[in-house]
Amino acid sequence: MSPGDEHDSFGGVGGSGQTRTRLPEGNSGDVYGAGRRPVRGSRSLVTVVGVVVLLIGAIALANRGGGDPADPSAPRAGTPGKTAPTTATGVPPVTTRNGPIPTGYAHDEQGAQSAATNYAVALGSDGMFNSARRRDIVGVIADPGARDELQAGFDADYSQDFLRQIGLDENGGAPSGTTFVSKTVPVGAKVTRYSDTTADVDVWSVGMFGLTGASSTRPVTHGWFTIGFKLKWSGSDWKVVSTAQRTGPTPVNGDDPVSGSEEIAEAVKEFGGFTYAR
Repeated sequence: MSPGDEHDSFGGVGGSGQTRTRLPEGNSGDVYGAGRRPVRGSRSLVTVVGVVVLLIGAIALANRGGGDPADPSAPRAGTPGKTAPTTATGVPPVTTRNGPIPTGYAHDEQGAQSAATNYAVALGSDGMFNSARRRDIVGVIADPGARDELQAGFDADYSQDFLRQIGLDENGGAPSGTTFVSKTVPVGAKVTRYSDTTADVDVWSVGMFGLTGASSTRPVTHGWFTIGFKLKWSGSDWKVVSTAQRTGPTPVNGDDPVSGSEEIAEAVKEFGGFTYAR
């Protein structure tokens, strides 16, 4: 079963206000403030200086680490081997690309997760609905020993009958006046089995699928699913041996208002994608 198997199951703040201008007291009509501000007394000056000193002290204390000074284990800024809670983990995932698909992953569990995650994006893209682009994608991600079987399986999934059912032409093109949307956005990944030569990786994702446009009978919807990858270390990179897909985990839908078709179409055109890594 491939990521395409379940595609067809995906099925302003306003207001006004007024600005009020307060004129200097005693002003004789000069709106630019001809009247002088009263001179501060010495007590006000002392108060201001005290506040500034306290503020500087607080900033200095925060820069020293923010932990309990009596706790020797509290992390301090600049301490070797310590990372802030929001620091990204892992190493850069890839240094090369084959077309739009990142390649050249590390020979470890992190590399396997990064490979599976980026391959999920490629397999969930609109390129899979065009035979030539689909062949290119499979050629990049597939293990040589599994390439023919994967290609045949995906070609069967994206048959001419399927393309017609979802409103596309024989080349995967959308009707005039509409925009075809097919995107997979990974949420997370985990390794379920790992050895020096093989890895099983699950990629939890949310996908968007459908046609924008006033005449569309398949509006863009979203769905949650997990793609299971069987990967093989193929000489110098992780490559796909097989894929499988299951529904969920699916969170409860929020209360966000649904965007219009044109807004979705513009967003798909304007927002770029990412290279994903663990």
